[in-house]
Amino acid sequence: MRRRAALATAVAFASGVVTGLVVWSAQTQGARHDLFSSRRWRRLAALGHIRGRPGLSTIQQLRDYVAWEQHSGLRRRGTTILRRMEDSLE
Repeated sequence: MRRRAALATAVAFASGVVTGLVVWSAQTQGARHDLFSSRRWRRLAALGHIRGRPGLSTIQQLRDYVAWEQHSGLRRRGTTILRRMEDSLE
């Protein structure tokens, strides 16, 4: 009986992780246009999405975003992503 309970717990945990990843992926895909949203969560999700899409237009958009962002944590995150993209395209 303990073995079944442990297996059920492991399956439930793994299902929760997979569901969380699917939801996060959907959020970041839908948030690609929310970089300048009034909501911090949407801006964070947009940063996560564009992080994986390096390019000259993305770099310019990130420069505009970093200059615009007032929240220090999000501005720092944007700056980090921007520097990494600039370094990877050199």
